Amino acid sequence: MGDFHFKGKANVGYIVAGYPNLSLTREFLEHLDESKLDILEIGIPYSDPIADGAVIFEAARKAMEEGTDIHKVFELLKGIKTSKTLVLLVYYNLIFSYGLEKFVKMAKSVGVSGLIVPELPFEENEALFKECQRAKLALIPLVSVTTDKQRLKKILSRASGFVYALASIGITGGNQIEHQRLQSLITELKKLTNLPIFVGFGVKTRSDVKECQKIADGAIVGTSLVQAFESGKLSEVLARLDEIF
Repeated sequence: MGDFHFKGKANVGYIVAGYPNLSLTREFLEHLDESKLDILEIGIPYSDPIADGAVIFEAARKAMEEGTDIHKVFELLKGIKTSKTLVLLVYYNLIFSYGLEKFVKMAKSVGVSGLIVPELPFEENEALFKECQRAKLALIPLVSVTTDKQRLKKILSRASGFVYALASIGITGGNQIEHQRLQSLITELKKLTNLPIFVGFGVKTRSDVKECQKIADGAIVGTSLVQAFESGKLSEVLARLDEIF
């Protein structure tokens, strides 16, 4: 489902569409092929982003103040050509109000390969899953060290693209037990799925990335990358990417 291309270990980045403005988002997307990223998650600004920390929350608020919404993001993506894989991180209310079938078809038509819907539990994702299946769009699940094995099996039965494993605290400088718990989650996932497993949340520095890529198939960096956009300069963003990956 969807095209997820990467060699070796995946470098995955996250940005907030429209932060600090849509023109920088466009510029970044136009230069994406020159970057070290394999996969880019594009966050759609939302008024109540429960899964986001302070930096991303604030970036989303500013993006909405600038007038960024899902319609403008789709409009922007229509004009983008990239060889890199694009994924939307989008809250379910936005999909629901847009219309499930319409949203999925539009996402597919503008070159998106998958969706991450942070607050949509497995018990409520069947309708969206069916639309994604029809459109050959990946529905990417989030799992954590607290997810039990039976639930993992259910979640993975509707998963495609990759599995987003949440590192509950930053890996480096964190508690060694946490590292072991994350390692055992990944070992468990590997028994249950052939999908690549990427680790995110609290992954901020190059050493965090290297740690994650040792135990998983890729690392997801969000906050550190979003902070670089604050400068409003493409050169700063690309320099930050070079530092992180």
